Amino acid sequence: MGVLDGKVVLVTGGANGIGKECALLAAKNGAKVLVNDLGGSASGGDEGSAGPAQLVANEIKAAGGVAVANSESVTNRAAVKRMFEQARDELGGIHAVINPAGILRDKMFHKMDDQDWDMVIDVHLNGAYNVARYSIEQFREQGEGSYVLFTSTSGIIGNIGQANYAAAKMGVVGLSRIVAMEGAAKGVRSNIIAPFAWSRMIATIPIKDEASRIRVERMQKHMRADQVAQLAVALASPATRDVSGQVFVARGNEIFLMSQSRPIRGMAKMEGWTPETIGDHCMAAMKPNFYDLGATTSVFGWDPV
Repeated sequence: MGVLDGKVVLVTGGANGIGKECALLAAKNGAKVLVNDLGGSASGGDEGSAGPAQLVANEIKAAGGVAVANSESVTNRAAVKRMFEQARDELGGIHAVINPAGILRDKMFHKMDDQDWDMVIDVHLNGAYNVARYSIEQFREQGEGSYVLFTSTSGIIGNIGQANYAAAKMGVVGLSRIVAMEGAAKGVRSNIIAPFAWSRMIATIPIKDEASRIRVERMQKHMRADQVAQLAVALASPATRDVSGQVFVARGNEIFLMSQSRPIRGMAKMEGWTPETIGDHCMAAMKPNFYDLGATTSVFGWDPV
């Protein structure tokens, strides 16, 4: 018996890294899995291949599970519609979507090309919209459905050189929140994971100094994709049927529930503010509560468990 017995799960980016581990674990827990992967590079700069998704589907079937492969892009709306038709026709329906598919195009913002911006937004934000939009009506009609979408600490905390990625990933946070709110009455859930894990995307990060070398080495050794998959599969399953609208970080054997934006401090001036009094009084009073400009490593500065 597994937590996904009798369920059908779509896993995007399912041929490598976190996506592959999610697909394998979902199948191990009883799900029929539609393994989606374009089969392209981590930068998204090529046409892709059907082979990688099929290899994972074959691995699931060899272990006694049920899986089919799909090699279309989450950025193509017609193709995403076909994914759900395939899930219905070949696997009998759809009950959960795990969506770690992604690319990186890292560059300092003042040097960023329009294409670098557009491609990352398209895969991460529009891709999340597409897989949610073209399954949401079925989820609502059947009174059941779970989205496990992926953000990044690059968005919720910040990392230099990833403005496109951060913007897309913060957009996914907002999308998940609204889907969860609107779906609550219909049994539709949506949650977010910010993963720490070695993957092809992480491998593309340039190592420019000793600090970044240590960071990448630590991730490679101590933060694995299969550890992230444990949380993703749990959130996709009825085992967490009362969990929705949350943001989690998965880091090694640690799981963190992250805060969401709420007021920290407020000030009022009965006669109204002026630019001068805002600068002299309001900002000065609030300054102790400001967030600094530290990157992810300044927040998660200790070794993973």
